[in-house]
Amino acid sequence: MANIASQIKRNRQNEKRRLRNKSVRAELRTRTKNAVAAAEIGAEDSAEQLRLAVKRIDKAAARGVIHKNTAANHKSRLVRRIAALEAAAAEAAEAAAE
Repeated sequence: MANIASQIKRNRQNEKRRLRNKSVRAELRTRTKNAVAAAEIGAEDSAEQLRLAVKRIDKAAARGVIHKNTAANHKSRLVRRIAALEAAAAEAAEAAAE
């Protein structure tokens, strides 16, 4: 434990920030999972789920929870993954129609 008053205060601040960042990251993971799940089942609101996930990623980057380049990587991977899922679903629907 620190003896210096400024370091004691800094430890309190760091703990508050750690907890806040933890909840933001948890919500990022939840929104991402929801978007992927919606795309997998072909839900009508999959575009809305993707929009909400991207919005949370952008907010986390703006608040400094994650780096802006990390946010860009997350968004890119998420959009590519969902596009692949939707393409596979469309291909399966086309094959079933034949």
